[in-house]
Order: sequence, then C-alpha cells, then structure tokens
Amino acid sequence: MGGVEPSFSLRGKVAVVTGALGLLGRQHCRALLRHGATVVVTDLDHRLCEAAAADLEAEVGGEAHGFGADITNPSAVKVLRDRIVASSGRLDILVNNAAVNDRFTSAEEAAEVSKFENYPLVLWERALAVNVTGMFLCCQILGAFMAERRTGSIINIASTYGMVAPDQSLYRRDDGSQPFWKSAAYPTTKGAVLSFSRFLASYWGDKRVRVNCLSPGGVREASQDDDFVARYGKRTMLGRMADPHELQGALVFLASEASSYVTGANLVVDGGWTAW
Repeated sequence: MGGVEPSFSLRGKVAVVTGALGLLGRQHCRALLRHGATVVVTDLDHRLCEAAAADLEAEVGGEAHGFGADITNPSAVKVLRDRIVASSGRLDILVNNAAVNDRFTSAEEAAEVSKFENYPLVLWERALAVNVTGMFLCCQILGAFMAERRTGSIINIASTYGMVAPDQSLYRRDDGSQPFWKSAAYPTTKGAVLSFSRFLASYWGDKRVRVNCLSPGGVREASQDDDFVARYGKRTMLGRMADPHELQGALVFLASEASSYVTGANLVVDGGWTAW
C-alpha cells in the first residue's frame, strides 16, 4: 500500500466479488485486496470460496473471507448480506462479476446446439437467471444496504458484446466450417447489464451510490485455440487479446474515490475493438 496514490486506496473498505472463482473473478479479488480492501470471495461452492480467500491472503496479504451463495436465490443473497454485515459491519464495493457463458460437452454438440435455430430454451433461461437476475438481486439486496449507508460503488461486469454484435467469423475455420456460434444469450444479457446499470445509477444517485459498468473485450485463456486468438487479435487496435490482469486498473479506478464523479458510465477495456 505504500506507493498507492490516496484516491486509489481502498483501505478500510469492504468489497464483495460474485463469480469470484472464475478467471476474471480471481483477478478482481487480487486487485481489490492489493489496494487495501477487505474482500469477500463469493461463488457457488462455500468451501472453495474459503480456500480461495485463504490463498489470496497468502499470496497478496490483507483480509479475505469466502462465502458461498447462489445469487439467483433471494434467500441466499440475504444470508450473504447478513454474513458480511456480521463479519465486517459494512459494505462499500459490489462487483457483479458472476455470469455463465456457453459450454458444451463435445465439438459436435457445440457446432449444432450453439446455432440460433437450435439453441435450447434452458440455456437461454439459465443465462438470464445468472447474468441478469443474479445481478438484479445482488444490487437489490446488497446494494440497498449500501444505499441505506449513503455510500458505495457498484461495478457491473458487462462486455463489448453488450455493445456490438458478435463477429461469428472469428469462430470459423479456414476450411469454412463453423465449429461454434456465439449465441444470442450472452450479448442479450450483457446488453441488459448496461441498461440496468444506467437505471440504477439514476435511481440511487441521491443516495451517493455510484453504479458503473466495466466492459472487457476478449481475454486470453489457456483453453483457447491459437487460430482463434490470432483472428481475434487482428480485430483489435493493439493486435492481441487482453491478459487477465489487464482489467485490474480499471476495476480499482471504479471502486475507489478516484472515480468519485463517475456514475452511469461504461468503462470499455477492449484494446480498441469497439473503436473502429
């Protein structure tokens, strides 16, 4: 903390990150912890959340707690709120990061089921439940506690695909075959995140609760096909996908007093993808 500019410091703040066991969720937790916040690591599996919190404390230092919760269940979110209040007495930062994306059991299933004409209603409803309803419930239940205290920053993780349509050619092989289609569910739900965030920023402006979106572009993962990574990189101004840690600065900015006059905004971190 010694070299942190005061307006970026999160010392004394309590932050909760949903979907904290995922690739970006862990990075969000690290960033907040490094800047002094007490971090609540939240995902479905309580034991894994506790283990992740302990690992973060060992790696970064500071204070982290692991609390499991199904954010699509109002009762579970209320229990999460009560546990945070009991352990810390406050909540200053809410990062709504939890989201589901399409996962298929085989290449054959992906090629067939991801097509819009075949896309299952159950997958559509699951995406809406987690990506939209889960965010809504966390804001309604956890955010209301922040509004009562008349302070706080809510950061809803959206996506460039909430702003622009997916480029299906990114998933096309050189031989013209299409092993995967980006479904309608993900961009639809991320578009909803953007609209909801503007609504809530207006609704709670007089409560001094700031509500903003952080919209990442494509983030490099080990499981990604090299050809896909190369195609994606060519679509960005910087010529590459993001490394997972490259969202940390933007997240800390939105969480801290450095962004004290920023609300209802969408901070895009996409290497220039949506700028041309």
